[in-house]
Parts: sequence; C-alpha cells; structure tokens
Amino acid sequence: MIRIKDIKIKENLSDEQVFLKAISKNKIKPEEVKNWYIYRKSIDARKKENVHYNYAIDIELKDSKKENKFEKVEKYKFPEIQVKRANKIKPVIVGAGPAGLFAGLILIENGIKPIILEKGKCVEERIKDVEEFTINRKFKPNSNIQFGEGGAGTFSDGKLNTGNSSIYSRKVLEEFVRFGAPEEILYTAKPHIGTDNLVKIVKNIREYIIANGGQVLFNEQVTDFEIENNKIKSVKCSKKIETDAVILAIGHSARDTFKKLYEKGVEVAPKNFAVGVRIEHLQKDINIAQYGEITKLQLPSADYKLVYHAQNGRTCYTFCMCPGGQVMASNSEENSIVTNGMSNFARDGENANSALLVNVVVEDFYKNSPLDGMYFQEELEKKAFELGGRNYNAPIQKVGDFIKNIKTTNIGKVKPTYRPGVTMSNLNEILPEFVSETLKEAIPELDKKLKGFGENDALLTGVETRSSSPVQITRDKETLNSINVQGLYPCGEGAGYAGGIMTAAIDGIKCAIKILEGK
Repeated sequence: MIRIKDIKIKENLSDEQVFLKAISKNKIKPEEVKNWYIYRKSIDARKKENVHYNYAIDIELKDSKKENKFEKVEKYKFPEIQVKRANKIKPVIVGAGPAGLFAGLILIENGIKPIILEKGKCVEERIKDVEEFTINRKFKPNSNIQFGEGGAGTFSDGKLNTGNSSIYSRKVLEEFVRFGAPEEILYTAKPHIGTDNLVKIVKNIREYIIANGGQVLFNEQVTDFEIENNKIKSVKCSKKIETDAVILAIGHSARDTFKKLYEKGVEVAPKNFAVGVRIEHLQKDINIAQYGEITKLQLPSADYKLVYHAQNGRTCYTFCMCPGGQVMASNSEENSIVTNGMSNFARDGENANSALLVNVVVEDFYKNSPLDGMYFQEELEKKAFELGGRNYNAPIQKVGDFIKNIKTTNIGKVKPTYRPGVTMSNLNEILPEFVSETLKEAIPELDKKLKGFGENDALLTGVETRSSSPVQITRDKETLNSINVQGLYPCGEGAGYAGGIMTAAIDGIKCAIKILEGK
C-alpha cells in the first residue's frame, strides 16, 4: 500500500470527498484504486487563523507498479504467537477490567480457556448501582465506579491514545472496533470511546469469551492465594480454584488484595503517584481557547493537556481530561470521597473537566510499609468526606477563592456536575500543603498556556487520588512473573504497569502471551 500524507482540509468534507481530493492532487484516478483507508486524522490548531484537519490516507492501487513513486507501507499484522503451554489446568484472571478482558481474549483466541474472577457485578447491574448511588447515596463497596466489569475505565472518557509505541496498540483498537466501537478510533489522533459505548463493548467481549469456552464469574472476590515453594497453586474466592497461572489484573483501587499479597510475602514496592482535584470549565470557553472564533469547520469538543514545573520541584499537570463530560463520584469505600471524570462519546455536555494533579513521591508518605501510599490516599479521601458534610457531597471551591484561601460561598458561571451533591468549602483545609501551594503557583501559569484556565469561576472538586496505583507488584522483566512467585503475573494499572485503558489492555495481552509461551 501507499501512504499519502499532509492532506490539509479547511472545509467540512466527508471522508469520501477527502479521499477524492487527495488522489486528484497526486494524479491518481478513482478507477485505479483497489482499496483505501484513512490512516490518520488530526486537528492542527496551532494558528487560530488557520485551523484545519490533517489527514493521511493509505491506498492500494490495482497496478502495483504505479506505487513505486509513493511512500510504501505494510498493513498491520498481529505478531504470531508460539503456543507452547501444555498444562491443561485453566489459567485464572483476577479482575475484568481492560487488562483482564484483553488477557482473556488473547488466551481464548489461542485455544486456552481461562477463568475470569470479578469481585463486582456485570456491567448491566453495575450501571444500576452507580446510578443508585448518585441519586439516593446508597453505596455498594463491590459495585461502583472503581469495581465491577470493565474496571474503572468504563466510567471515563474512554481515551485510547497513548505514548506507548507497543506493537499491540493497533490490536487493541481493532478489537474495540470488532466489539462495537466506532471505526474512527482506528485513525483519529486522539481516539476515545466514551462511557456509553464502553458499557456495550465490555458486555460483548464477555459474551464472546463465554461463548468460546471461557468462564466469567461475578461477585467473586479473591480472598487468598495458595503459594508453595514460591509457586502459585490456587486462588480462593467462594471456592478454591487450583491453577498454575494467575494474571493479577486487579486495578489501582484493590486495597484488600494489596494487603493480602503483602501478607503472603509477594514482593510489593511503594511507588510515586499524584493527588489533586478535578477542575471544571465551560466547554464553549475551552473550544474558543483552543480553536479561536474564526474557523467554520465542524470541530469536536476541544481537549487540552497541560503541565507546569513549580519552583519547589513539584510538577503540576492535567490528566484524564473529559471534554463535554461530568465529574464522577468514584470512591470504592464507604465514608470517603474520590473524584474522576467521564464523557459520553458525543462529548456534548456543558462542562469540560480534568484532573489537576501534583506529583507525590515515596518520601512524602513512606513510614515502614510499602502500602503507606495507599494509606496516604485513604486519609485524604476521608478528609474530603468530612469537609463535604459526611453525606457523600464533594467539597468544591472556585479557583479564585482557592488561590485567596477563602471558603466559596456562591457559584459563578460554571455549575458543578458532581452527583450526588456538592458542598461549598475551602479545599486548602484538607489538601497537603505542598499540593495546595503547587496548585496555587501552577494555575496562573497554566492560564498563560490556555486562556481562561485560571478564571475565578472555574470550579475545583476534591479530591482526585486514584490517577495511578500507589504500589508496584514487582515482576521479572522477561517472564512477567512476580519477582518471587512463579505463575503469578502482576498486570495492568493495579500492579503499577499501566496508566489508562490502552496501556492496561496492552499489558493484559503481554501477560497472556507469556502464559501461552509457557513462561
């Protein structure tokens, strides 16, 4: 195939019209084309007076000799796996998030039928429990935004972009499309699925795994691991399941499991993470800041990604930005407040929101246990619950008031989207001093990069603590086994080896391949 790049489009055209314009410019006739695909579509908004789309298109010509004067490319092909696993004992996957589900897919497609254990409910029931909490404040510890089929990423923006150059990235995108995602995620520069699509896709993946001989068991929390001579022998949930291979795809909030692994002597190390708040703006203001007001192009809701290095050596950055989305109640335990963000695929909500985080290093929290970072998070979440009024209201504050260190007493033009409710507060009272001071220094500087980011009426909702796992379950770089337990494969975000849906899914694939290869 050939690739035609740098196709600048400054008007609203269909994909077919873009293709015809590209081949016309390169003196290719439509009848000479056998197949064509959009390879990449991005927005170039660096100059507000010249905002445009930038396309790259892959074309297969009927006469291959005519391809010689163009850049040639190979169509993606998933690497062949040498299946050497001889043991008939079924592998066990703990957790049905992206890492667990994609590990299950790879095993199934290569003739191995796993057992997937999920402490929460299936996604259909999970949605009901999340809604029940946001409306009636009835919280269920094992069925919420953190726990249940699909993992924490199910209730997010469904971002699939990553800086990871893994050969498995394309495989993940193709599998998502296969199970119901819009085809455009294959070529947009910043692909996303949205919560509304994710809930359907997750169900479809599960049904495929079951239809092909795998097992997916819900409401099955793993409570213990049997380890003999540094080898995994079984896992215990409502029953004992003997196995020689366990993919530990538990997610970044599996605190009970972190404790049990540490108790069993599995090597666990503390790691850096970040904490902060969610920040909300009007989406229309973000659109103007990013695109300007001149373009007539039909553009999607704008996003942003910002970073600032403070004078105290800390880094403040935005994370998991959700255009046209809402701030979500994301606690996984009673009497705590955790925030996250989500968007539907259309990203058509009134507000934009993003995590605004400050890095936390091991020296900030370590006392005598590798789990101390987890306790650091937990303490902050309890303080947010207290500040919010002990009723699952989240504490909120206008940016202007936060910088002045005064309690917010009225809401401006940006209305809070957090449910079940909010309490006007002073977040300086609960945030660690180094977090508050870094945010106060960073916000005016970030406003210079994105006009309006630091406006007085922008809303801060506390607290965001689960951007990544506070621990790393140490593993061998070659076999991906736990460093001291053979047959235990720490995987995905909870184990400290991923940072989002895409990288978690890729890590699930990697661990499944190691099992197939008999490593």
